[in-house]
Amino acid sequence: MFYKSIDVSNFETKEELEIVLTNNINIISTFGSNAPYIGLLGTVFGIIITFYAMGQSNDLDVKIIMTSLALALKATAMGLLVAIPATVFYNHLARKIEVVLALWDIHQKKKHAN
Repeated sequence: MFYKSIDVSNFETKEELEIVLTNNINIISTFGSNAPYIGLLGTVFGIIITFYAMGQSNDLDVKIIMTSLALALKATAMGLLVAIPATVFYNHLARKIEVVLALWDIHQKKKHAN
């Protein structure tokens, strides 16, 4: 809704408009690109802890091992659950920004034609 409310005629230069449009969009991009790595890091730590516990135990219980590994993989799933919507949302906003910048170009052409 923010992009629909912007009046391109209020901006002197395209750069000013672009600064307003792209303010804080990098946060969404950062979430989208880094969440899988954070999830993967959680998975690696979970597997390391599982193997460590297996090495320390005299009793290898398959149920405990599988539960621990499942929890480790849950970290990857959570990372993807954050990354996928963040990336989709970022791409959606990037397209909106392109459209508003194109509208600014159109507005400038009309203004100079008159």
